[in-house]
Amino acid sequence: MLLHNRVNREELKARLLADKRPYTTISFYRYYPIENPALFRNEFYILLYKLGVVGRIYVAEEGINAQIALPTENVPAFEAAISQIDFLHNILLNTAIEELQIGFYKLDIKVRPKIVADGIDDPGFNPAATGNYLEAEQWNNMISDPQTVVIDMRNHYESEVGRFENARCPQSDTFRDELQGVIDEFAEEKDKRILMYCTGGIRCEKASAWMKHNGFSEVYHLKGGIIHYVDQVKEKGLDNKFHGVNFVFDQRLRERVSDEVIANCHQCGNPADTHINCANTGCHILFIQCSECAIKWEACCSETCRDVIKMPGTEQIAWRKNRPKPAIFSKGRLQSPQ
Repeated sequence: MLLHNRVNREELKARLLADKRPYTTISFYRYYPIENPALFRNEFYILLYKLGVVGRIYVAEEGINAQIALPTENVPAFEAAISQIDFLHNILLNTAIEELQIGFYKLDIKVRPKIVADGIDDPGFNPAATGNYLEAEQWNNMISDPQTVVIDMRNHYESEVGRFENARCPQSDTFRDELQGVIDEFAEEKDKRILMYCTGGIRCEKASAWMKHNGFSEVYHLKGGIIHYVDQVKEKGLDNKFHGVNFVFDQRLRERVSDEVIANCHQCGNPADTHINCANTGCHILFIQCSECAIKWEACCSETCRDVIKMPGTEQIAWRKNRPKPAIFSKGRLQSPQ
């Protein structure tokens, strides 16, 4: 039996918006062999549903990857409940940097081949053979060393709006692409100290194991990623070495870390770091748009899409069936002038 919520998404959204209780957004992951992911998935669903948890969770034979939100009053009960699960005991829970809105509207737990798609087909690869964890203070001390190579293991549209000082940011659309590319791109720097980071730690942890598997001698990764780093910076009064905003994969799309705006609107070129999806649902491309262009283009990426959203519903459906390949943007990357 597959447990899931059958209530209409819009109704679930309305319920949450009507709920005036404060919510806490939490992310966590752990690489751990799960013998029966489907069974674990159902038991975990029942546990979390009782606590009012919403969010997106992937379960696989290699472990668990979760981004959730729940009523703040239920957080202690949630922590107590998951601590009773052996491999989740003492797990690092990353709390969102900002809580301006709830990022999820329902609880969705899926069984996947892997908790993060990596494209690796190497039976000798052990994702548990990772590099060394670095806490925020250690990270700050190391990234200023000119002999240290700092690699952003996120997608190009994430690093475009926020990144660490001295970071090298491969221009990849997906983690799968980047994981394959970093081995070649940094091949001549195998003997240097390699530092890797991502949003919450799950990608850079696997990437550190992959780098070691491919002969890189000294590899480190930021414990808990950017989210945990910011928590430690605030808690310990450390210098913040991250500039801009932290891109997140939920309804919020970003968390502000510093006041700097390091990116530009993809339409007019003015400073901006707000990602949106094109208002034309037949396009829905992700791109950066400033507030002025949001008004001018009606939250669309192009004149074509702006025209489409004004069409009757039947005409929009017909357009989607024959929609042209986007000429302006590709996954947040500017292709040609507007």
